[in-house]
Amino acid sequence: MELITKTRFFKPTEYSIYKPKICFLSTYIPKPCGIATFTNDLLKHIDSYNILIPSRVIAMNGFSENYDYPDEVVKIITIERIEDYKEAAEFVNNSDIEIVSIQHEFGIFGGEYGEYLLEFLENIKKPSVTTLHTVLPNPPQKMREIVRRIGEKSMCLVVMTNIAENLLKEFYGISKRKVELIYHGVPFAYLRPTDYFKEKLNLKGKIVLSTFGLISRGKGLEYVIYALPEILKEFPNVVYLIIGATHPNIIRQEGESYREFLIKECEKLNLTENVKFINKFLPIEELLDYLGATDIYITPYLNPGQITSGTLSYAIGCGKACISTPYLYAKDMFENGKRGILVNFRDPDGISESVIYLLKNPERKKQLEREAYKLGQKMTWERVAWEYLTLFSRVSSSRGESASVYFEDRLLPIKLTHLETLTDDVGIIQHAKFSMADRKTGYTTDDNARALVVVTKHYNMCIDQKSLNLINTYLSFIYYMQKSNGRFHNLLGYDRNFLDTDGGDDCFGRCIWAIGYLLSSDFVYENIKGAAKHIFDLALPQVEKINSLRGMANCIAGLYYYLKVENNDDVKNIVKKLADRMVENYLSSSDENWQWFENIITYENAKLPLGLLYAYEIIEDENYFKIGMEALNFLIKLTIIENRFIPIGNNGWYVKGGKRAYYDQQPIEATCMIEALKKAKKLTMEEKYENLSLIVFDWFLGRNTKGEMMYDPVTGGCYDGLTKNGPNRNQGAESTIAYLLARLEIEEI
Repeated sequence: MELITKTRFFKPTEYSIYKPKICFLSTYIPKPCGIATFTNDLLKHIDSYNILIPSRVIAMNGFSENYDYPDEVVKIITIERIEDYKEAAEFVNNSDIEIVSIQHEFGIFGGEYGEYLLEFLENIKKPSVTTLHTVLPNPPQKMREIVRRIGEKSMCLVVMTNIAENLLKEFYGISKRKVELIYHGVPFAYLRPTDYFKEKLNLKGKIVLSTFGLISRGKGLEYVIYALPEILKEFPNVVYLIIGATHPNIIRQEGESYREFLIKECEKLNLTENVKFINKFLPIEELLDYLGATDIYITPYLNPGQITSGTLSYAIGCGKACISTPYLYAKDMFENGKRGILVNFRDPDGISESVIYLLKNPERKKQLEREAYKLGQKMTWERVAWEYLTLFSRVSSSRGESASVYFEDRLLPIKLTHLETLTDDVGIIQHAKFSMADRKTGYTTDDNARALVVVTKHYNMCIDQKSLNLINTYLSFIYYMQKSNGRFHNLLGYDRNFLDTDGGDDCFGRCIWAIGYLLSSDFVYENIKGAAKHIFDLALPQVEKINSLRGMANCIAGLYYYLKVENNDDVKNIVKKLADRMVENYLSSSDENWQWFENIITYENAKLPLGLLYAYEIIEDENYFKIGMEALNFLIKLTIIENRFIPIGNNGWYVKGGKRAYYDQQPIEATCMIEALKKAKKLTMEEKYENLSLIVFDWFLGRNTKGEMMYDPVTGGCYDGLTKNGPNRNQGAESTIAYLLARLEIEEI
């Protein structure tokens, strides 16, 4: 299971988001340094999204270093000269640079623990985002204070693992809200048999173990050498490749003494034919050839606190079976043995046993390769660069304001453009072909009710004529669809003929929610409310007859808003009846592993706990609150994974005792979850629910399982769903309304 090296450009959306003028502060190529290479890869892939706005670099350079830097390097800081840092900050302040990306490693900045960087941050007036390549547990006091000050001065900190995020909170007191998780980038690689690369590299017939990267004593390479004799007893055709030059700092301090030590150890053990040194800093194409030829990749590193490893990331991206010592990054990436095998530090026996085990168990080896490659596809430079670019575009307009407002700065303006495109003088048309209204599909009361909530919220915020006109249109549609018994049709053809006899309980609930919300508005004119009250009064006797859980939940929401303007004990009694029936459903379906109202989780899921939380506010029954929060927290655990919102997919849903579907993901799920999380924040006063609502909203902005923007800022529409192949590019009513409602909810946070 191996790879073809090939360039492929991943475009998350057909429309480019705003690309600010970016400057990277880092070591840079041609300096032989992992962070220099990282920065160059990131810059190239970010710039591929808009070549008309090239990024720039301020390069970190030692006194004795002299490199022929490429054109993007516009300034050099001499690492050891503190005055250069202030001068570089002034250079940025006086330029058109809009954001600075700092690639942080303690050793690449001057002073104790790289404290000279603070001189730059104290003087810069443009927003900055700092990527932390090292986060140590139990840091010395001075290191802790330096990192905390970097966090205070940066608009956002980027880390590459969940462990790093937790360490920042536990040991440095940095809030998770300040931190973004973005994986270490890797080249995209197609899989191809190892023999192709082995023949190319004169390794035909060999079993190849490899380690690559700049060589230094902390890499623990000798322990793989000590493991080889046992491995060769079972597999005499094994060869171990040590790929990479010695680290430049090590060369200056001790020359090639470590490499010479490794060579002597090979000679003592008679391994000169089985250990090959490729003593150079390889270009990416050649490096990937060696990875392609590798059967098992090994990182025997000796630093337990190592929080990132570009070399291990590359091996995972190439779909390699990996063995590693348990430093933090490896533990996070391997995920309890899912993607690799951990061995103890300085443990040649553990290395030999693990290598022999994998070579004797090809199915287990293939399993590790499959899981590694699967993760690697989320780490390609194209995806990682898009996540960085999205982040940079969010914060670049903040101009150095407090980092606590950076989320708001990344929000795009609220546009009703596509809502208007889909709306004619009857109502909002159900579907779209791309961004064009598909009139043949007609209208639904569901969409017009939801749209009424959106434009009422917008009118409350802006008091604008456009929203008022749309309120009239959608309210008129709901009135037209109401039957003489108070219930509603749902489907209307473009020819204005009804296509059903009754729209069902879900449709009914959405109408009660929408009309109730309109009636609670302090800004909508009384004559419009009068028409809404007429619809509401006709429907009210039907409310307690409904059986659908989602219909009940939406009715409770509508009655909650109605009770804000008219205190009515009969209405409260209806709320109690509906809530009690929801509780009965919950108690009959739930157990210690399944805190839910049904034996299947399907659509508009967060509406159910939200309904009970509304009921709690009305009736003040603690049981409603307890069950509502229990169900909401259960849904959170299912759908917010590694700081990403991953809603239950409609292609299979999630049946109790089965496996959840991951696709197709619907925008309405994000909207309902945000509504519920906001209510949880209000009732519990716990900030975590507000933070989670921001994570959920990020689903629309590209922080999802495909790294795709779901909102189209050009049209103002939202894509209809996220499939396993990417977005469904149609921009229909439900999805666009879902985005706008979510955006308006976030505006109120």
